[in-house]
Amino acid sequence: MALEEYRRKRRFDRTPEPGGKVGSKTQAQAGRFVIQKHDATRLHYDFRLESDGVLKSWAVPKGPSLDPTERRLAVEVEDHPLEYGSFEGIIPEGEYGGGTVEVWDEGRWQPRGDPAEGFRKGHLKFQLDGEKLQGGWNLVRLKGDEKKPNWLLIKENDATARPHAEGDILEERPESVASGRTLDQIAKDPKKVWSSKGKAESVKAPVKAPAPAPAPKKAPKESSKERARRGKLPPAVSPQLATLVAEPPEGEGWLFEIKLDGYRILAAAGGGKVQLTSRNGKDWTDRFPTIAEAVGRLDAESVLLDGEVVALDDEGRSSFQRLQNALRADRTANLAYFVFDLLHLNGKDLTGRPLVERKEALRGLLTSAGEETLRYNDHVEEKGAAFFKQACDLGIEGIVAKQGEAPYRTGRGAGWLKIKCLGRQEVVIGGFTAPKGSRSDLGALLVGTYREKELQFAGKVGTGFNDETLADLARRLKPLIRKTSPFVDPPKGAEAREVTWVDPKLVAEVAFTEWTDDGRMRHPSFQGLREDKTAAEVKREVESPVPTPGNAAKKAPAKPAAKTAEKPAAKSVAKPPAAKTPGAKAPAKKTAPAPKPAPVLAKGDADVAGVRLSHPDRVLYPEQGVTKLDLARYYQAVEEWILPHVAKRPLTLVRCPEGRKKACFYQKHFRDGMPSSIRSVPIHEEGGAKEPYLYVDDLAGLVGLVQFGVLELHGWGALIDDVERPDRLVFDLDPDPAVAWAQVVETAELVRGGLSDLGLETFVQTTGGKGLHVVAPLQRGRPWAEVKDFAQAFAERLVGIAPDRFVSKASKAARTGKIFTDWLRNARGATAIAPYSSRAREGATVATPLRWNELKKVSPGDFTVATVPGRLAKLKKDPWEGFWKTRQTIRAEALRALGL
Repeated sequence: MALEEYRRKRRFDRTPEPGGKVGSKTQAQAGRFVIQKHDATRLHYDFRLESDGVLKSWAVPKGPSLDPTERRLAVEVEDHPLEYGSFEGIIPEGEYGGGTVEVWDEGRWQPRGDPAEGFRKGHLKFQLDGEKLQGGWNLVRLKGDEKKPNWLLIKENDATARPHAEGDILEERPESVASGRTLDQIAKDPKKVWSSKGKAESVKAPVKAPAPAPAPKKAPKESSKERARRGKLPPAVSPQLATLVAEPPEGEGWLFEIKLDGYRILAAAGGGKVQLTSRNGKDWTDRFPTIAEAVGRLDAESVLLDGEVVALDDEGRSSFQRLQNALRADRTANLAYFVFDLLHLNGKDLTGRPLVERKEALRGLLTSAGEETLRYNDHVEEKGAAFFKQACDLGIEGIVAKQGEAPYRTGRGAGWLKIKCLGRQEVVIGGFTAPKGSRSDLGALLVGTYREKELQFAGKVGTGFNDETLADLARRLKPLIRKTSPFVDPPKGAEAREVTWVDPKLVAEVAFTEWTDDGRMRHPSFQGLREDKTAAEVKREVESPVPTPGNAAKKAPAKPAAKTAEKPAAKSVAKPPAAKTPGAKAPAKKTAPAPKPAPVLAKGDADVAGVRLSHPDRVLYPEQGVTKLDLARYYQAVEEWILPHVAKRPLTLVRCPEGRKKACFYQKHFRDGMPSSIRSVPIHEEGGAKEPYLYVDDLAGLVGLVQFGVLELHGWGALIDDVERPDRLVFDLDPDPAVAWAQVVETAELVRGGLSDLGLETFVQTTGGKGLHVVAPLQRGRPWAEVKDFAQAFAERLVGIAPDRFVSKASKAARTGKIFTDWLRNARGATAIAPYSSRAREGATVATPLRWNELKKVSPGDFTVATVPGRLAKLKKDPWEGFWKTRQTIRAEALRALGL
């Protein structure tokens, strides 16, 4: 783009900015980068890379993040001259980009690969070497935006990355790297004003725009805020609704969009006001404050948008359950408003214009705004069948088909059609059953739909809940309790036992596989409550005929019942003794459970242990071709071996959603949107605050972790019922790469003998890497501090015995040629790789318990996802036989022997 666009946007007889010139070509080698913090109409960060003699530039509304999981919107803007990179000061009010500018970071950048190819393909990989930002980064252009300027700025998961929870670099380092001043300090200095010479000029305060040369008077250019104040709030309209059909329509003129799973919202702005209205006309402005603020910042005097407020899961799909969780926890800041129609703009009613024209105007409005919260909902033209198949393969609810040349018509009609991959239905809650087993608050919901004015029973919904949703439902239903059934055809006999009836006021959304002949939903799963629709509106959705190109109706074909993937037979594996964790009950040996309802599966999904696996064929280990389904089946095969070591134990996970060779990161806190088989427990962290940690207690939980992209399970040395009292002592023998395996084995034997002298029996396992763990089970008694002090003193004794072989400090430099006897696994909150956990390493290796007499016969790479189930099937005894029966503690004499 060079500098043509930059110059076109500016009138250099009015702005003091430099016209600039193209410098030397620097695209193929390292060049300069600069990030300028720019407080203009709204605060943002200008990210610039020196390339082809100019500064390639992006506006990053939220600034860069060191967290690889946070993908920051970066709106590509015009190239800037090289002189711009050193500017820090004030651009006068009224000029293009008027406001305060700070050089927030600068340094050198190095492209990885051909940068020209990266720009062309929309994926630029590079290294930064700045004062604040270092390491690997990616700029990725959003799909479908090859000719549009929206990118994502993403930090790579390397040594310079860190989770957002550990601190925000923008807040920690707000100062300029050029002057050490903050943005506010720069703004108070009237002497620092950007001049046409590209340097600071002195002017008198307050700062004002330079007086223009004498010329015929023109009306001053209004700012977007001034125009917004002058405009009027557009009139309210009822939304256009889609009709359910069985398959995508054929023929020309159709536009196809992803069906979003959130709350339909009409957003109006004008006259200094913003109003968000739900589908049934309720004012929801206060419920989505960040979205209202973003709409209010649009460069328009008045506007009326139609779209859907959604919460996205980790694979970028809209999740109604995650949206419900965000609203319930008052965490709405990360919600997005996907806008698919523009009904009014700057006082003009656009509803009579063709949809294609409305969407083109909408695209321009949102692209220029650069608001990450407001997203343009793109479409494809024609090819509806292929688009529908792709949506279903990705686990998306469905698609919407719209006539491209049609005006906006309120109400439901044939101009908008919805085609669903999964069965979804809004239902009215008419009763609930008592909880059973470990479930609290309530058991199942009895639901129905209206036919005319009669509420007809549609079935019981007993899955899809977590503890939080059950408590919320119980709280809402309690005031609605009544003595009689609200259904015209209530269930009878055993189905009606222990039912509490309620007034039919609450509306829920459920997913299900199909309707039975008697009008019941098969395998319904609770998705969340809907507050944007009244109970009287809820009717059973019936597929209408699909419009033909000539608008003639054709009969919709019968929709086949949703299929579930065949559950593979578990491999024959020898069962270890029933696990008994010291001081607590471990998972008992299981009897065959009652069959669970099959999960709702999209096309291509699989079912393992009653858990839906999306993208089961996704390859997690490219070298071995191990897929997500393979990994789930591995855990199914070793269920009885691994669960005693991980069940009801706080976990830290290593997640690699796209496989081990792509981005991986740690996670220890429970997050909304996780499979319902993954549990959470509140645990005090340093400082006293409680955070939700995650754990599992059965095979469904393990498979749920696989669905969530987990390749490693690291467990606390304590159980959730008493996290302050550890039940095991772990020494992680971590060798320098130059250390031979035989020396690691010899060290493990040495640790075993040393701990035996102190009264502790130990067990050994591979770590899935080049090291070993020596583990001593403990009766729960001593607190973390005492166990950690013991472990540190023992490790330091080893160093004292052979300082040329061992080290007790984590420093990589000190570890050269030695083995780090890592005692830090025994601190509160620290974790160790769980026995039988897979590792995110080449070879799909597994952390594997061994008998002591096996150590000298094996190599670290012998135990993998492919080989461990077969090993266990051949074993006659548990390699850690006696682990759960060992009753031992760190005795007082052992502490004295180590000088404690």
